[in-house]
Amino acid sequence: MSDATARAHGMRLLAHHPLDGFGNCGEGLAIQRARDGRRVLWIAHESAPKSVTAVDVSDPREPAVVVQTDLPHGRMRSNSLDVVGDLLVVAYQTSAAGATPAGFELFDVGDPAKPRSVSFFDASGPASRGVHHLWWVDGEYVHVSAGAPDFTPRNRRDDQCYRIIDVREPTRPHEVGRWWLPGTRDGDAEPPPPRHPVFDTGFRAHNTNVYPERPDRAYVGYLDGGAFILDIADKTHPRAVGRWDYQPPFPGFCHTVLPLFGRSLLVVSDESIADGAKDWPKLVWIVDARREDKLVPISTCPMPPVKEFATRGGRFGAHNLHENRPGGWISEEIVVGTFFNGGVRAFDISDPFRPEEVACFVPPMRPGGRVKAPQLNDVLVDERAVVYTVDRADGGLYTLELDV
Repeated sequence: MSDATARAHGMRLLAHHPLDGFGNCGEGLAIQRARDGRRVLWIAHESAPKSVTAVDVSDPREPAVVVQTDLPHGRMRSNSLDVVGDLLVVAYQTSAAGATPAGFELFDVGDPAKPRSVSFFDASGPASRGVHHLWWVDGEYVHVSAGAPDFTPRNRRDDQCYRIIDVREPTRPHEVGRWWLPGTRDGDAEPPPPRHPVFDTGFRAHNTNVYPERPDRAYVGYLDGGAFILDIADKTHPRAVGRWDYQPPFPGFCHTVLPLFGRSLLVVSDESIADGAKDWPKLVWIVDARREDKLVPISTCPMPPVKEFATRGGRFGAHNLHENRPGGWISEEIVVGTFFNGGVRAFDISDPFRPEEVACFVPPMRPGGRVKAPQLNDVLVDERAVVYTVDRADGGLYTLELDV
């Protein structure tokens, strides 16, 4: 890394791939162990024209594109995906409510080079933009943040609720349950929640994580609604059992709620959505979850000086976390997250009251790029401690070796 703006410690760059000129990556990363022994990384795209890209990362020093697929049209994006076995699920979100296709599509990727459509779950509707984000690790239920044909929000910014979709018969996906913040749907008996006075980004479900350790719980970031723990033992009637509501005074957009089951902790990330850090601070929080009904923040992960990064270009602040997905690298001591132009960073939280940065990687500036600064958007770590991180603008894929 000869560029003076690039930096790294605790992580070593193995390779960079521009994804054949389509390096605008979303927040969907998943690894497939293909039948022929290859390790295939599936990447969702943040914006048109591509839907997904599959990359052979069997040797992370030599990533190679296997296939790239096109979106049905340019007024939509895929943004999120997941893989279980030889089935790939891809989210479709449109740029305007009422447009189609909006929902998610299941593909057979037994041959990764030739994805074959299996079924489509339609989430379109007059007030729906489809599926923004999805989570699928058990092969049975896809947990989505989505609109619905029969869901009309009181405020157009509140158009994504939490929906549970049964895909045990992959050719016949169907909803079994849903939950939304009371007062946000047209017709609710509850009063509408007060809007954020400065940063009104809406009351919408974002990440909807459910883990094998607790299949009766969903951990949901609900943007301006904060962090929720939902009881989904009865999937037809999810109910809230815990909430940490911190926005305001903080500037909104709770994104990811990562449980650390062995330590009774939550790691909660915000998302920066404004260039130049105008919505600062967007942080990664450590929350005591010994009592689900009384969640208590106890620290934040340290961030580099905002003044150093705010003027570099694009966004700066927290976003996605490595989410301890089954089959990958799982740690309750090290938290890894992306920070847009602040790169990808790892924190040691063995003392949850005093998190310490132990690794980071910030790519070089790109004077000829759509955004001059890197915009690292998502991160996944496999069981070999290989880090995969992608750029939201046009930087593509970076593979890194984590040494902590």
